[in-house]
Amino acid sequence: MSLYVIDDHPLVRQALGMLLRRIKPASKVVELEKLSELQAAIIKNGAPDLFVLDLLLPGVKGVSAISDIKAMYSDVPLVVISAMPSGEAEETCLEAGADLYIEKSTQASDISAAIGGLFHEEKSAEEDEEELPATAGSETKLSKRQKQLILMLDRGLSNRDIALELNISEHTVKVHLWRLFRRLNVKSRTQTLHFARMHGFLMS
Repeated sequence: MSLYVIDDHPLVRQALGMLLRRIKPASKVVELEKLSELQAAIIKNGAPDLFVLDLLLPGVKGVSAISDIKAMYSDVPLVVISAMPSGEAEETCLEAGADLYIEKSTQASDISAAIGGLFHEEKSAEEDEEELPATAGSETKLSKRQKQLILMLDRGLSNRDIALELNISEHTVKVHLWRLFRRLNVKSRTQTLHFARMHGFLMS
């Protein structure tokens, strides 16, 4: 397992590398300063199992790095970690293909929990419940938690609102949403709700 950290700040890069080694002790963590170093590093160190990417890399415009990496490795989880507050920046990154957006000011334990959640099986212990039957001729099956999330999204709840209602952290909410997006093969809340209505999980 090879995990790639791309951040131009040495201390941040090293700290993230240490964090990943604690999450996945048997993995190979590759720390890179520039996006341009990535392809050579992958050839040398092996196929990626995770990307952790600084949003504001030198010479990289906007979210182009996310789009470029996802175009080549669409099934590999990509975590954006940035000094910019979540909100519009987070939505933009998720739309570009990122799986999680984490602020650099977040406590290490929360970062670890969020990234660690990406390595769990599709059904975590919390979601390991009886699946709901497919509806409207769809083969898609959702856990009770995923169905609950769809209803919350339909109510317009923010990640913070969902976290408070479920008594979990915002980063855990993000991991649950990531699993839901992957299950439905969508990239956003809007696409999730459209899918849910089209397939009978929500009333039109």
